[in-house]
Amino acid sequence: MTVPVTPAPTHDDPLLILAMDHRGSFGSSLFGVEHESPTDEQAQGMRRAKQIIYAGLRDVRSQVTAGRVGVLVDEQYGAAVVGAAPADGVVLAIPIEASGHDWFTLEYGDKWLDHVREVGPAYAKVLVRDNPSFDASDRSRQLDALAEVSGALADARVAFLYELLVPATDEQKASVDGDADRYDRDIRPELVTRVIADNQQAGVAPTLWKVEGLETVDAARAVAAQARAGGHDADLIVLGRDAPPERLEHWLDVAAQVDAFVGFAIGRSIWEDTIRDWTRGSVDDAEASARIGRTYLSYAQRWVGDIGR
Repeated sequence: MTVPVTPAPTHDDPLLILAMDHRGSFGSSLFGVEHESPTDEQAQGMRRAKQIIYAGLRDVRSQVTAGRVGVLVDEQYGAAVVGAAPADGVVLAIPIEASGHDWFTLEYGDKWLDHVREVGPAYAKVLVRDNPSFDASDRSRQLDALAEVSGALADARVAFLYELLVPATDEQKASVDGDADRYDRDIRPELVTRVIADNQQAGVAPTLWKVEGLETVDAARAVAAQARAGGHDADLIVLGRDAPPERLEHWLDVAAQVDAFVGFAIGRSIWEDTIRDWTRGSVDDAEASARIGRTYLSYAQRWVGDIGR
């Protein structure tokens, strides 16, 4: 059973998420954390950085002319944001997967659902890496775990946000001579539809699929058709994947032409460069937040403009 969100996002009334649930990669790439064991100073810096990112979003939210503003943020370093977002009228999503695992693993173990109930987000998010060519037994165990999560969230009446990454196998890379753009264009769309179908067959029923951008409208329509196949009431949003602006803008332009796509969740493409400058001391808190807000707003306005064409 898919859990509805009130108000549910639609193509014309989208959900526009700033994603900053990064944990291990956030520390290692921006704060010099080693072995996912930050010092007290590093942890304090990461917590402060997430407040700065959120301040940028908060300060421009009134300028978003369609849809709802959302934030995807972890509790480990973003607890202050988790507490502030609902009061600010920002849709809150939290991750429930443990950081830094190849296969889906729950944060908080058997207590994960109690934790979700305590926080009360609009969405609980999982990050999953999958490919039909991955080991069959590992895939089966992962799908079983995801089906349990899907059922538990449905019973708890918490909407399920499923972030799907489909990395290429060595053989798939070789088939396109190592060209990542060709993989994205020619191979990945079919793999995404197959992974979605496998999840559906296993009883996994997200409210929203968060998928990597697609290069053509036909590919986006095919993925959307699978997400809604068999009576599944699911929509999709586009993730950023730290893409350069021109690539990300293309993905948004493509998705905006398909009714089942109802927004985006963009993270590092919005804030990574600015937070790196902030850690180096070349921008202060206020300028960092302002830059992040402007970048988020540019993507939100692009989506709104695309759907209005």
